[in-house]
Amino acid sequence: MSADVEVPQYMKTKGSGVAESWSAYRTKVRSGEMGSLPAVIGLIVLVVLFSLANPVFFTALNFANFFTQAAVVMILAMGLIFVLLLGEIDLSAGVTSGVAGALLAVSLSRWGLAWPIAVAIALLAGIAIGLFIGFLVAKIGIPSFVVTLALFLAFQGLILVIIGVGGNIRITDSVILSIQNQNLPIWLGWALYVVIIVGYFLTSYLGRTRRLARGFAATALSMILIKTATMAVVGFAIVWALSLERSTNPELNPLSGVPIIVPIIVILTLVFGFILNRTTFGRHVYAVGGNVEAARRAGISVSRIRITVFTICSGTAAFAGIVFASRAASVDPNAGKFIVLNAIAAAVIGGTSLFGGRGRIHDALIGGAVVAVIDNGMGLLGYSAGVKLMITGAVLMIAAGADALSRKRSQGVMR
Repeated sequence: MSADVEVPQYMKTKGSGVAESWSAYRTKVRSGEMGSLPAVIGLIVLVVLFSLANPVFFTALNFANFFTQAAVVMILAMGLIFVLLLGEIDLSAGVTSGVAGALLAVSLSRWGLAWPIAVAIALLAGIAIGLFIGFLVAKIGIPSFVVTLALFLAFQGLILVIIGVGGNIRITDSVILSIQNQNLPIWLGWALYVVIIVGYFLTSYLGRTRRLARGFAATALSMILIKTATMAVVGFAIVWALSLERSTNPELNPLSGVPIIVPIIVILTLVFGFILNRTTFGRHVYAVGGNVEAARRAGISVSRIRITVFTICSGTAAFAGIVFASRAASVDPNAGKFIVLNAIAAAVIGGTSLFGGRGRIHDALIGGAVVAVIDNGMGLLGYSAGVKLMITGAVLMIAAGADALSRKRSQGVMR
């Protein structure tokens, strides 16, 4: 199931230029594999409309708040993408984050543990939950919808047991609070920007060199340069905007720099992207999601893949719970109850297929950005929570419909 497939010599030069790569991309889109393209177009349209409707939307302060608002949804969606790639679902991911947040808060405030131990307890709880879900789905054969729906209900009760009915536990640990409420020094933000851009180029270039040396088809150097340049321009604009002073009273309360949560999200994206795109495990995930019977006949342990995927999802959900607790500076019995719906919506809107086998980690970022822009922009325009939910639901329905139609079109092309 390796992605490194030997190709004839004449194909090694195909796609070596920008024109050839663009032609291949257009063919891919025509076949129904649009990926994140609709979400990107939608995101651009939304940003333009909200910027025109309310000038506050594109201010430095609101721009920085956008990242902290979107962080939990993006992180949770990353974990859910692993599950969705198998054509499965995890409805309990949100309350799993709530359980992790509750354990974090209790460990810090009631048990007096140091933050590294409290974080470890929260993450281990998420991992244990994922193993349990994966076992029930892969070994017992219970549908993931049923298992995770049952746990969605049960974990709401567990959170009540941990926190107490009507309880609210405050978090005062400065390290935990800094995750969502503090910024990097301006110089460090620019340094990380340079490291990410240079690292992306070197990784892509060295990967291309290795593939060519082994006789495999590789991405055109011109395309690597274009992608790197695009990332550099977008990244420069983001870091520049976040480096602006955005406090209304800078003398008493200066506020500038990249929020700490931003590099955390970037690191998670790079790690999960590497796992899916550059490892045997990642190729097996796509194989199982594309055709489970073919994957089984190819010698892939389908049950192991399922258990591992649910473990990654719940572990990521636990981390999202820590981030959520940092932003709210507290944990209450409703923690994580509704966030899973937004996270699933973000993954699907970003381009991940509900049918399995198709999706990328960056779908979580793009889809999460769409959901956050709708919430942020409509909030600034004074719309109620009900209207925002209806709009988000409509966008999700459109994305799911586009996914179904593109899948039919792709299968029609294959036939």
